[in-house]
Amino acid sequence: MGNNYDESKCEKLIDSLYQCCFKFYKENGDDAKSPCCPKPNLLHLKMEQRGLNQTDDDSNAT
Repeated sequence: MGNNYDESKCEKLIDSLYQCCFKFYKENGDDAKSPCCPKPNLLHLKMEQRGLNQTDDDSNAT
């Protein structure tokens, strides 16, 4: 049985998670911990790679 994983089906959810994590760190500081969020430096890199806005603006999160 082959791997039928299609990441494109999750793109909007991943973007929303990263936006949520960005807000979490902004409100709680970079020392805050969450099992759902990558560490802040990795989060910023991932958001940059995905072309996500790193502000409080929700326009990229749907």
